[in-house]
Amino acid sequence: MDSASRFTLQGCLHGARLTLPLMPGLVVFASAFGTAAQQRGLSFEQALATSAFVFAGAAQMVALEVWQQVWAPGTILGIATVTAVVNSRMVLAGAAIQPWLRGEPPGRLAANLFFLTDASWLIATRYREEGGRDVGVLFGAGIALWALWVVATVPGYLAGALGGEPRRFGLDVVMPIFFSAMLVPLWRGARAARPWAVAGAVALVVQALVPGYAFIVAGALAGAVAGAFLE
Repeated sequence: MDSASRFTLQGCLHGARLTLPLMPGLVVFASAFGTAAQQRGLSFEQALATSAFVFAGAAQMVALEVWQQVWAPGTILGIATVTAVVNSRMVLAGAAIQPWLRGEPPGRLAANLFFLTDASWLIATRYREEGGRDVGVLFGAGIALWALWVVATVPGYLAGALGGEPRRFGLDVVMPIFFSAMLVPLWRGARAARPWAVAGAVALVVQALVPGYAFIVAGALAGAVAGAFLE
């Protein structure tokens, strides 16, 4: 662990504040999940528990597509496989932050990894690239996103149409704009960006040729391999 790394309450609060631009889009997304869960026949408790304990927006949505009222071993295996494929990118995200977190106490490390999402990873990565060393930023961003995700599932489930038309308010572009803006400071020139280009190109090709969500894994692995050869 970097000798300058630390974990403070101030860092947690700073990480939570950095998630503010994401809040409108996250509310719509979580509400949409609540609505979809209700339509698929999940109980209120099941929908809320899914958001609280799975906490994986895209994977939760995809899992609903194969959700069944009567479960069989094949159905369980299918939903587990789909969830694993969609979330496999987190293996690379975890590897990227391992040098920063390896000195953390086991309990705090487990909590940080539970709350880890694409957005909190990106926020923390940008923060560290700018010279920050407070691990609390990662935790604060993660727990703030988790709390809002769980809370926003409720009105979606109860009110049904709350998240039905995000395009009407332009909220469907909040997440892409946020990620694009956060990536800009990570730019290190055209040579370092080649793995990004490879990952994006491979993901698009696989998405066009292979049904399902294999493009996520393919793009991530292609970018990782390209980065390794570049180095």
